[in-house]
Amino acid sequence: MSAWRAVGVVFVTMTVMLGSAGCTGDPEPDRGHRVAGTDAPVIVPGRPGEAGRTARPGESLGPGESHPSAADVVFAEGMIPHHRQALEMAGLVPERAADAAVKALAARIAAAQEPEVRTMAAWLRALGREVPTGHSHAGASPGAYGMATPEQLNRLRRARGREFDVLFLRLMITHHEGAVRMSGEELRAGTDRTMLAMAQDIMDGQRIEINRMRDLLAKITR
Repeated sequence: MSAWRAVGVVFVTMTVMLGSAGCTGDPEPDRGHRVAGTDAPVIVPGRPGEAGRTARPGESLGPGESHPSAADVVFAEGMIPHHRQALEMAGLVPERAADAAVKALAARIAAAQEPEVRTMAAWLRALGREVPTGHSHAGASPGAYGMATPEQLNRLRRARGREFDVLFLRLMITHHEGAVRMSGEELRAGTDRTMLAMAQDIMDGQRIEINRMRDLLAKITR
């Protein structure tokens, strides 16, 4: 199935699930008060990094509560495997890296992205959708959105010391740049408060880390 057809399937599914919360064109988030129904789950988000909850039928929801769209689902289903690959790469660092700054960076990546994966997984489950497994984008070619290819991952696993540090930083910079692009797409098209907050946090945090990694890479290769 092509990536565009997959998005269409998600859109139709979300439209059926959410009824009047479905959208056509470029919808604006519903800012008015709403009441949770009994036919489809409505997610009341927690703070970024914390799990949300499913609203009780008949519960009055304040302005700005969750309003999931196809774009939000595509973002969560893509970012989970994207984060998982970053976590796999970061997990290689303790036994292979030589630079203490690289080890500290990997620990920060894990500390930030593990709770984000849990939040997005809980959000998808609350909508009745399966959580993606592994770390490959459905319908995406190898290397899409900065994802490392199998060959690049194997080379990283074999590397040690300075060689590992340089390769890890180069791959992770590209990986972060892909996450920033994904987050930008969600911020332009998404409607769900939890996913929009997640995308903004990812974009802000990973832009900072990209600059740090570029500085560290320049120092190591000087």
